[in-house]
Amino acid sequence: MNHFRGDLVVVACESGRDFANKVLKEINEKSKKKIHLLDSEEVTFANTEIKSILNESVRGKDVFVIQDVENHYNGKSVDQNLRALYTVLGACKRCDANYVTAVIPSFPYSRQDKQWGREDITAARVASELEGAMGADHIITIDLHNTAIQGFFRVSWVDNLKGSQVLFPYIKRNLKDKDNTTILPTDLGGAKRANYYSTYLNTDVAFAYKVRNYRKKNTVQDLKIMGNIKNRTVYIVDDMIDTGGTFCKAVEIAKESGAKEIIGVTTFALLNGEAIERLNTLYKSGKFSKLICTDATYIPKEVLNENKWIKVITVSKYFGEIIYRLNTRHSIGSLLD
Repeated sequence: MNHFRGDLVVVACESGRDFANKVLKEINEKSKKKIHLLDSEEVTFANTEIKSILNESVRGKDVFVIQDVENHYNGKSVDQNLRALYTVLGACKRCDANYVTAVIPSFPYSRQDKQWGREDITAARVASELEGAMGADHIITIDLHNTAIQGFFRVSWVDNLKGSQVLFPYIKRNLKDKDNTTILPTDLGGAKRANYYSTYLNTDVAFAYKVRNYRKKNTVQDLKIMGNIKNRTVYIVDDMIDTGGTFCKAVEIAKESGAKEIIGVTTFALLNGEAIERLNTLYKSGKFSKLICTDATYIPKEVLNENKWIKVITVSKYFGEIIYRLNTRHSIGSLLD
């Protein structure tokens, strides 16, 4: 068996370039041989077709392709970002890379992981395409919306990183009174995550039950809380905040139930649609004080400067450590707990 994976190479798709540069900086803190971001181009034609060009050789290399499919600030959709990723993966395989790893912090279509009616299970299709025609040997992601998505892969192996690795230490350092703190998920599906948080932080936990109208997109009809949160600091935890409907509903209900202070915690602050406006309204009215999130998805500096209630904890060092250990054939087990 060949234990040499090849020289480490990092390639960034256009939408993943910001995150890739941060990860690369962390890798170079550890690596004896300094590496640079591979010179590449992403061309979008007038008819919206995408072509990716590698301007340096990847033959025999251990290639990590970084893409942020949820980065829309350059005007590209999830579909366009996914297609760009495919073109880079395809180019790497055609140019005889030894190993090709797709680093996609936010797994595309992860919320379409089950069938509700006459529809596709698109997350399974993405998995099939990544390990099939695109030839990705390995997938690195973080906080899959449903960990069962790992089972959609039959050839490639998947490492699902944990956002709690970076969120827990920050929260623990800033926890003022754990005896009067409660962890609250936004729905029963997040109960396991909430229990994990409360166990680590040694706090109480409450639960929320979400009534969603599946005939309308991004619509939560009602939300009910089970447990006492009166006069307590409440951390509302979720894997992602998209348009903010569920989170804002949870904040409103928690405040009505007597919560003293409300802090949001999420890995993916997608903040699409009217999310920032909604959250800013709640912040200005004193209903919640902070949103703690990661940079697993891109948030522009101007958005952060205008909304001081957003606190971003970087996962770049975490991803950099994972990539470095994989390339050097060291264990990553302790980083996945």
